[in-house]
Amino acid sequence: MSIPQSGGGPIERHEQMAEYLASGCKPRDQWRIGTEHEKFGYCRDTLNPLPYDGPRSIKALLEGLQQKFGWAPISEGGTIIGLEKDGANISLEPGGQLELSGAPLETIHQTCDEVNEHLRQVREVADRLGVEFIGLGAAPIWRHEDMPLMPKGRYKLMDGYMQRVGTMGTTMMRRTCTVQVNLDFGSETDMVKKLRVALALQPVATALFANSPFIDGAPNGHKSWRSRVWRDLDPARTGMLPFVFEDGFGFERWVEYALDVPMYFVYRDGRYIDALGQSFRDFLKGELPALPGEKPTLSDWADHLTTLFPEARIKKFIEMRGADGGPWRRLCALPAFWVGLMYDDTALDAAWDLVKGWDAETRDALRVEASIHALQAEVGSIRMHDLAREVVAISEAGLKARARPGAGGLISDETHFLNALRESVETGMVPADELLAHYNGDWGGDLTRIYADYSY
Repeated sequence: MSIPQSGGGPIERHEQMAEYLASGCKPRDQWRIGTEHEKFGYCRDTLNPLPYDGPRSIKALLEGLQQKFGWAPISEGGTIIGLEKDGANISLEPGGQLELSGAPLETIHQTCDEVNEHLRQVREVADRLGVEFIGLGAAPIWRHEDMPLMPKGRYKLMDGYMQRVGTMGTTMMRRTCTVQVNLDFGSETDMVKKLRVALALQPVATALFANSPFIDGAPNGHKSWRSRVWRDLDPARTGMLPFVFEDGFGFERWVEYALDVPMYFVYRDGRYIDALGQSFRDFLKGELPALPGEKPTLSDWADHLTTLFPEARIKKFIEMRGADGGPWRRLCALPAFWVGLMYDDTALDAAWDLVKGWDAETRDALRVEASIHALQAEVGSIRMHDLAREVVAISEAGLKARARPGAGGLISDETHFLNALRESVETGMVPADELLAHYNGDWGGDLTRIYADYSY
């Protein structure tokens, strides 16, 4: 999750909040790719999740990366909670999931090199600690009580609040992982089209990347349990956002939506002040109970935007949020999938033509069915397998049109990063199907086998 924002003066005009979002508009030659991925760490001998502190721990790993590879520490209250270097961040999810928030890069070749180098560094430090990491959408065996809560003020507040709204917030915090990509927009009109396509097609990403068929040591009836978790977390801040598809949607309408999402906190002087359930609208009037008489800054607004969790969201860029964490190849396939759809006008138009006739009920039903059945999902006349085949083809055409070479010009474009998705389209099998086949086959129901077979 996001680190606290900084900078930005007081909000003196309502329009400043939309202007903040609009300031993300960039000319095409400045569009970048930011990839984020999370993974679970565990002790090699016991298969237990990593605690925060101790000889084999998250803290020891962060300190090892700092000392060995020159990452600079990020601290809260004197406690190391992350790292930064060359525009990238390593941060902690609530249950100790380790996240790389990559630097903004120009091509998938570069972002995949970044992922590979990060995993190499993590492996080198982890080996010395007797630690492993695995990419899955949900922790397959560990129970809620097995998972530590990281020492971040934001998470302590969220943990209590999540137990009062929905039923799966604490599961999301401690026992799920995702891979995301952050992409730019050129104008408000461009943002609107991209966000609509992003929301409508998140179920396709959920299906293709489904990788969480187990929870509490057994199959859970879903191929993406992570996606199921997000459907019962907090309805005020999650979902498919039907208003995005209404006439007149733009930056100002997003502001109005965000203002109606209850607050979590205000960050002041290195600490998180409890504003759970309070209103940013009241904050604008100087009537926030947590800080009576004080008005927000733009950094408070930026922080508040990080507490919205729909399937795709905007800040100064668009975040794609529908995919499970997964194996190495798919960490590069996810940004390739969305860049192919979003960064070529012909591909974006084709994707919009594919989804523009769907109503909100269809989009919601696709989200539900994708979490259960992945590529075998069907909603009315829409077969997810056929839809995914068409969407991957559109993405491939978009990457070909981008024609961004790699490997010193030896590779002509970025299309090979879609190979894992093309295999899924050809076979109808996604990572969850492969895991279930092992569980019911050669693993003989022994789910501990997943660690040796699927760790990085």
